Amino acid sequence: MATLSRAVPSQVRRLISFLFFYSSSPLLRRSLGEGGRSQANLRKTVACRASKINHKIESIVRSTMHIQLLSIDFDGTLVSRAGEPALDTQCMELIRELQDAGTMWAINTGRSVDLLESGLTDFSFPIRPDFILTSERDVFRPGQNRDKWEAFGDWNERCARDHAKLFNSAQSVLAEVVDFVNQKTKARLLYHSQGLEGLVASDDEEMKRITEFIEQARTKEPNLNYQRNTVYLRFCHADYHKGAALAELSRLTEVPRENIFAAGDHHNDISMLDGQVAALPSCPANAIPNVKDAVRAAGGYIAQGEYGAGVYEALLHFAEK
Repeated sequence: MATLSRAVPSQVRRLISFLFFYSSSPLLRRSLGEGGRSQANLRKTVACRASKINHKIESIVRSTMHIQLLSIDFDGTLVSRAGEPALDTQCMELIRELQDAGTMWAINTGRSVDLLESGLTDFSFPIRPDFILTSERDVFRPGQNRDKWEAFGDWNERCARDHAKLFNSAQSVLAEVVDFVNQKTKARLLYHSQGLEGLVASDDEEMKRITEFIEQARTKEPNLNYQRNTVYLRFCHADYHKGAALAELSRLTEVPRENIFAAGDHHNDISMLDGQVAALPSCPANAIPNVKDAVRAAGGYIAQGEYGAGVYEALLHFAEK
C-alpha cells in the first residue's frame, strides 16, 4: 500500500535477496555446470527453489499484512489499573513486531494529547504509536520532526467547528443538566475555556442516574451526546466519538475495515468495537459487560487475559486466522 511507509519485513528482504542471487549469479551457474549438470536441470532447480521461496514470501506477507491498523484504548486496555506491571511485555513486543512488519498502531483514547504524552512517559512505553486519536474525537499524526503531533487532515477543524455550533444551540438543554447535577447529585461539573466540558460522578450508581436524565433532556437536541468512562463523562457531538475518529483514520490511511483491529474496555470504546469500523474487535477480560456484549455481537474476540495480556491474546487470535 502506498500509505504504508515502513520497510518490507526483514525476513522477506532476506528471501528476496537469496532468490535474486540464486537466479542471477554467473558464479553459481558455472559451478553447477562444471559439475555436469545441464542448463535445463539448472533452470529446473532454480525454478523449483524460486517457487518455494516465492510461496514463503507470500505466506509471510499475508500473515503480517492481515492486520494493517491497530486501534487500541489506553487506560484499562493497554495500561493496567490493577497495579504493577502496568504494561504487558509480550503485548508491547508483539505490537513492535507488527509495526516492523508494516502494521500501523493508533492509540484511541479519551485523554488529551498532553495527558497521553504524560502517560506514555509515566508508564515508560517502549514504543511510539504511529497515530493518536485523542479526546475521543481528534486525529493526529507525527509532525515533520516527529517530536510533536499535528492534525491529520481537516477532521479536527471540522470537529471543533461542529462542537462550537452544537454547544451554542444546546445551551438550554445543558442548563437543565447543570441544574439537575447541582440540585440532585454530588457530581462535580468540569469546565474548560469554551464552557462546560463534562462531569465526574461520585459513583457508578450516580452516573447511571445522570445519564438517564441526559438521555431524556437530549431528545430536544439529538446532536448533543456524551462519552462515558467509569465515573467520568464528556459532552460531545453525536457524530464524533472513537469509532468516528477511527473511521476517518481508516479513510486517510486507506486501510479497509476488514484489516482493522480494535480493543477497548469501557462505554466510550463501544463505537469502535461494534464491527462497523473495525472487523476485528476485541476486549480484555476486565472489560465491562456492555463492551463484551458489543464485541460478541460483532463476532469479535473476548480475551481471557486482562488488560495488555488480553490485547496480546486477541492479536494472536486474529493474526492466526
